[in-house]
Amino acid sequence: MKRIFLVLSFLIMAHLQVFAQETYTVEGQTYTLKTEVDGTLSLLWNTIDGEYRYFAQKDNAITELKNTKSNGTYQEEFKEALQLLTADNPVSTAKVNLTLASLREYINTYNKQVDPSFSNERPSIQLGFRLGAFAGVSNAIFTQNTTNELLPTIGADFEIIDEVKLKRHALVLRLKQTFGNDEFQYNAFQASLNYRLKFIKTETLDVFLNTKFVSYTHSSRDDFPVIQPDNSVVLESSSGGDFTAHGIFGLGADYKLGNGYLFFSYNDIVGLGQDSHDNFPIDFTLGYKFNL
Repeated sequence: MKRIFLVLSFLIMAHLQVFAQETYTVEGQTYTLKTEVDGTLSLLWNTIDGEYRYFAQKDNAITELKNTKSNGTYQEEFKEALQLLTADNPVSTAKVNLTLASLREYINTYNKQVDPSFSNERPSIQLGFRLGAFAGVSNAIFTQNTTNELLPTIGADFEIIDEVKLKRHALVLRLKQTFGNDEFQYNAFQASLNYRLKFIKTETLDVFLNTKFVSYTHSSRDDFPVIQPDNSVVLESSSGGDFTAHGIFGLGADYKLGNGYLFFSYNDIVGLGQDSHDNFPIDFTLGYKFNL
């Protein structure tokens, strides 16, 4: 379990670092860059080895914007590069500086001249909603499932996404019902809030790390073992609910199919401070969700 947790932790840290960035090759060197302006002339940038680096992209060509220093004087090569890139519709470089704000203003001006419909004013957030249903099986490792029985589950997901800046992130309300059987008479309803980090994201496939951070569970069982004063064991009925804040991790994937997404998840793989009762986690769900 510790190894699984370490792997999941590594995935979180690694993919938070590359969120909202893409990889480009410039003069044989590979860089991970952020897009500041997306247009006929695009502005890319990032902090590389503690230094701000800026790049201009036109068609498929990427040019680094440089300002080297020679004999105590800055050469301002970036101005010549910008003049060449905007030669079809010149914009004066007299007042442009090699800063993100100045370059953004300059490139926006050029893009508006060549394309009157150009706008770099993107909404800061655009919420989307998805609703889905699922079915699966679980061995409910965080309960006393001494015979490691597999129990059927059904439920629903309500997912909130941002389609602009937070495309790799989602918040999910999951409602899940677990049904007992003759061997393990355990029934439970759980409502949980989950955060998903989509560390692989393509047009058709998302693969995500799921973190369940808070839940309410109401459960009942008719075979709860109670030790009597004479050390005999009596099976009794018990029921109750509890509200828990925790970190329980799982993995999942969404595959675009038709007007929605087929999704699969491997749930409750490992939980911080949770007792798995030495059972290997078996908790799988398969379902389908629609955009609302």
